[in-house]
Amino acid sequence: MGRHVAGDVPALDRIVDDACACIGREIDALGVPSLAGVVLGGGYGRGEGGVKRACRRGDCAGQPANCECSLSNDLDFFAITEEGAPEAKSVAAIGEAIGPVAKKWTKELGVDVDFAVKTPWRLRHDEERIMVQELVRGYFDVAGTAGVQLFAGIRKVDAADIPWMEAARLLMNRGMGLLFAMPGPAADTRRTPDFINRNINKCILGAGDARLVARHAYAWRAEDRAGALGDSLYAAAVEWKFRPGDDAVCSWDAAREAWLDALDEVKCGSANARSPRQAVRWLVRRRTVGELRTLGLDPVERILDNVARHVRNRRAPDAVLMRDWEIFN
Repeated sequence: MGRHVAGDVPALDRIVDDACACIGREIDALGVPSLAGVVLGGGYGRGEGGVKRACRRGDCAGQPANCECSLSNDLDFFAITEEGAPEAKSVAAIGEAIGPVAKKWTKELGVDVDFAVKTPWRLRHDEERIMVQELVRGYFDVAGTAGVQLFAGIRKVDAADIPWMEAARLLMNRGMGLLFAMPGPAADTRRTPDFINRNINKCILGAGDARLVARHAYAWRAEDRAGALGDSLYAAAVEWKFRPGDDAVCSWDAAREAWLDALDEVKCGSANARSPRQAVRWLVRRRTVGELRTLGLDPVERILDNVARHVRNRRAPDAVLMRDWEIFN
């Protein structure tokens, strides 16, 4: 395994290293107020980044200078604010300041370069989420304060103790991706074959990950999750994630069935806990009560219920679902 990519592809590790060094210098030069530091997270931050193979010899480990492989998925950077910085104001200001850097390097690298701005309070508040736990277990320092200082107050949660709500969140997000990739008019230029294939593959991975969370059998490395789940379709999706090809691992319909099967298993573990706090939370942020039958449930459960209806009925997301998902995702 390489420093950034899955497998031994030194040329791509060097590309990510060089990009991070340049991005770090550009961000430091901006002197953004309230910004404590930036790290590379995601697959490339923990050595699980995808590699699009293009070398004629099929193996460029010994010939990095001749490597024709390329990065295949997004570079996910996390910009962390200083302790105590006001969340809304700081997040907006930092996002606006580093936006041009993201745009420039998206064009330069040929993959999306994204910056998520987080406060230390938000990271601690969300410390049981898979996203945060993966981040603190695998990142690459880019600018400002070292990650070991940025994440000092975050408790590492055992993979088996990831809460049930993370399974629901996985299904919510991957179900939305599945709906975005649903077969539709050929004239829709946003739905490229690559976009469709990636969302189908992510759906298979998300469905399997949700099952593992619900079974208290999640693992931090993708290969370990594949072994724990013992599902051939999931294993193929892991391989596709690391070395994507021109076709998805299965059809949209097969991904839909896998997602619905996972939903049935995951929903069995739901306590359907309702509380006035969650009802108020929905009312304040959505300015509407919403469906009475789901009133008081966590917003993720409410949105997942709506996603499930759309998936079962093969309906594209409507304006209400899109708005709910954008606010609470």
